[in-house]
Amino acid sequence: MHLEINKKSIWAEQIVYEDNHILVLNKLPSEIVQGDKTGDMPLSEKIKHFIKERDNKPGNVFCGVIHRLDRPVSGLIIFAKTSKALSRFNELFRDKTISKTYLAVVKNKPNNEKGLLTHYLVKNEKTNTSKAYPKEIAGSSKALLEYELIASSDNYHLLKIKLLTGRHHQIRCQLSAMGCPIKGDLKYGFNRTNDGGFIHLHSYQLEFVHPVKKENIVIKCLPISSDAVWNYFSKSIL
Repeated sequence: MHLEINKKSIWAEQIVYEDNHILVLNKLPSEIVQGDKTGDMPLSEKIKHFIKERDNKPGNVFCGVIHRLDRPVSGLIIFAKTSKALSRFNELFRDKTISKTYLAVVKNKPNNEKGLLTHYLVKNEKTNTSKAYPKEIAGSSKALLEYELIASSDNYHLLKIKLLTGRHHQIRCQLSAMGCPIKGDLKYGFNRTNDGGFIHLHSYQLEFVHPVKKENIVIKCLPISSDAVWNYFSKSIL
């Protein structure tokens, strides 16, 4: 099964795939996946309320968080509608059998148009950041990603990224270490923020074997955004 979605929408239409077991959402950069110290309602709770109202469910609605995206990041994220789906998806993530592709707009053009980045990341709990090292050090985790230059404008460059490991702030940290900070990402070296505080990093494609139906699922989705830079590069993505 192959799905492609590219449209502006109200929140309910952010749902790009749904069946009895899972729900895949095109997250806006202002939304949080799980509750945090801000007290803002997370997507997991919004989905519960939405399904309860839409389906007129009398009891509690299950919505399991399978994986996460940083708050300023947009794009595809999977939620489990049953405990069985949650358990099986957790196994898929542990076995690294879910393929994740991202889009990033960066400040500087990489020296090579494509390549494999290998770093060793150390998370700083106090600053909620990660630091990349070229060699393994105590407390570090190996981080791997593949990147490819897709398009360039006068000021920015669009990269397609295949994530091979899942580390804290991995893409943001590794691209910054390569000398290509993501547009708007003050935390990792970009010189100014974007309006609204989002960064130009988007979870663009998910590919996996449905853990219950055993079908191959491929979902692609562009950002739901009026941002001029995303709009400029959209013709290069489709």
